[in-house]
Amino acid sequence: MSRNPFANHPFLLGFEEVERLVERASKSGSDGYPPYNIEQHGERHYRITLAVAGFREQDLSVSLEDGQLIIRGGKPDDTERTYLHRGIAARQFQRSFVMADGLEVVGASLENGLLNIDLERIEPVNVVKKVPIKIR
Repeated sequence: MSRNPFANHPFLLGFEEVERLVERASKSGSDGYPPYNIEQHGERHYRITLAVAGFREQDLSVSLEDGQLIIRGGKPDDTERTYLHRGIAARQFQRSFVMADGLEVVGASLENGLLNIDLERIEPVNVVKKVPIKIR
């Protein structure tokens, strides 16, 4: 059985990257840690909230890399404590989200063990460009 990706349709010129983005998104962060919410506030504003209890600001990083929003967390090993039971997860993690064109990160904040990342969709500028036809 041959595979017929949607990006091979003749009217979708230059959309080969979309198929790669869908594949990348399906592979990223499937272990469920840390849990997160995605909220929409109005037409153009979004918020991603990750539950990062026990992590400090210096333990977390938020970056944009190759069209992806990457959130990483890691804590140094705690060798000073002896745990009888350790049920609070503090392992390293990386959670990534594929960003659409026109979506920008406008801020991040850490409050009560929740990392909030605010996004905004920027209005596209509709520009009509005339292409001159050369006679040869």
